[in-house]
Amino acid sequence: MTDAEDRKPQSDEARNAFVSPSGLAATADNESSTTSEFALPDGLAVPKPGQESETTSEFALPDGLDVAPPPQPEPEGSAFSTPRTYSARHATFTPPAGVPLVRLTKDVPWQDRMRTMLRMPVTERPAPEPVQRHDDSGPAVPRVLDLSLRIGELLLAGGEGAEDVEAAMFAVCRSYGLDRCEPNVTFTLLAVSYQPSLVDDPVTASRTVRRRSPDYTRLAAVYQLVDDLSDDETQVSLEEAYRRLAEMRRNRHPYPGWALTAASGLLAGSASVLVGGGLLVFVAAAVGAMLGDRLAWLCAGRGLPEFYQFTVAATPPAAIGVALTLAHADVKASAVITGGLFALLPGRALVAGVQDGLTGFYITASARLLEVLYFFVGIVIGVLTVLYFGVQLGANLVPDAALGGSDPQPVLQIAASLGLSLAFAVLLQQERSTVLMVTLNGGVAWVVYGAMHDAGGISPVASTAVAAGVVGLFGQLLARYRFASALPYTTAAIGPLLPGSATYFGLLGIAQNEVDSGLTSLTKAVALAMAIAIGVNLGSEISRLFLRIGSAEKRRAAKRTRGF
Repeated sequence: MTDAEDRKPQSDEARNAFVSPSGLAATADNESSTTSEFALPDGLAVPKPGQESETTSEFALPDGLDVAPPPQPEPEGSAFSTPRTYSARHATFTPPAGVPLVRLTKDVPWQDRMRTMLRMPVTERPAPEPVQRHDDSGPAVPRVLDLSLRIGELLLAGGEGAEDVEAAMFAVCRSYGLDRCEPNVTFTLLAVSYQPSLVDDPVTASRTVRRRSPDYTRLAAVYQLVDDLSDDETQVSLEEAYRRLAEMRRNRHPYPGWALTAASGLLAGSASVLVGGGLLVFVAAAVGAMLGDRLAWLCAGRGLPEFYQFTVAATPPAAIGVALTLAHADVKASAVITGGLFALLPGRALVAGVQDGLTGFYITASARLLEVLYFFVGIVIGVLTVLYFGVQLGANLVPDAALGGSDPQPVLQIAASLGLSLAFAVLLQQERSTVLMVTLNGGVAWVVYGAMHDAGGISPVASTAVAAGVVGLFGQLLARYRFASALPYTTAAIGPLLPGSATYFGLLGIAQNEVDSGLTSLTKAVALAMAIAIGVNLGSEISRLFLRIGSAEKRRAAKRTRGF
């Protein structure tokens, strides 16, 4: 037997011992007990056939370790569900008195109700009232947003404040059931966004205001439309609202062009009487203002910007005043120039700009005040150009000649203030029914100013602020009595308080190389203008304190602007 033949049985036995462990005992009885190195040693327990092997991976849990059951999948929740780290120790409980229910008083103007809601956080706004102004399928969201934008455009173009424009847009959307809307107003851009629910995409629309013109008759009509939309008893469909809006755009101004030119002359003549002018001064100032108005209309027809219109309109009154001085006429030429400045000072834009700043609309306020600054610079350039050439020609312009002197005439000045307010109301295209009330309001303002400054000896800035506050108070009360805008009752009434004389003195000082005195007078003019704007706004806010708005908890404008 060879060595190969001698090793073959051993290999078969070794293979059998490795493949079939159950044959270990039979193998041991053989004459050779030699096995391979992979054979199981004696006494080792062998698992029965059919059982799983105990060999596991290194990630298996050892015996005796308690294993927690696998966590159940949590149901998917919204963004407002309680976070996993929520602890009852940090919970905020309902106070014993309960959470106060927010209610809106319906017997107040819609401006107050909508302004109150805009000043609230979105989560605290009350649910909308049931409306029946749309189909069962729901309101046409794009058309409602477009209607609100068109109404806001007319209000913003008419000089309304940004907060009142937002309140009107919110009232329109809410009246058609779109309570989850957010209007946004800047100087030239209107936007409104509506989100049906937290999981739906918002719908946003915007509109640009490119042209602004004061027309308080149209402004009153827009307020009436919004008031009808906000009234639950008045059913106004979208088609009816669009029809009324189209009629407002097509309506002509209530006063013709010649009436506006005559009103400019009356305004300048009345202003010249307020600073001590006589009959001749009245006529000269009126003629200069009417010439300036016609030149401004000519520039507007040629497409020139408003800056150049103000510059051109300021030159005729100054030229007439300088001409009377060079002719050695026995008139107060400074009063003529001052009267012409009264017809050009942008008091309406100034009041609106300061009001936007006080209510937290700083971007719009900055834009409005910058517009006022440009208009003022245009007036300065026009007047300074004429005064410079007048001084070079030997015109003896004395600032004291524009003052009323030691013997003021209160009756004549009150009549002049009434005429000035009347002319200002016509220039603003007000309704004829409001002209009388705003004229009386302007007369009351001048009486208050004269009583404090002339009789009481109080500083002109403080007297102007108080008189403007009275204008704002009465104007707001009259507007609420008629459920209309307060602008037609306040803007024209502040005409007698505009700083025309201080502006002229500052320009004259600069023209005569007296820069220090000129800057002092211009600073006084700025202080008077700010006193007018702040006084009007403060008077309006004080008037709201005497009206029932529903709850004192809703007056949160200061908290909103201060970041609380």
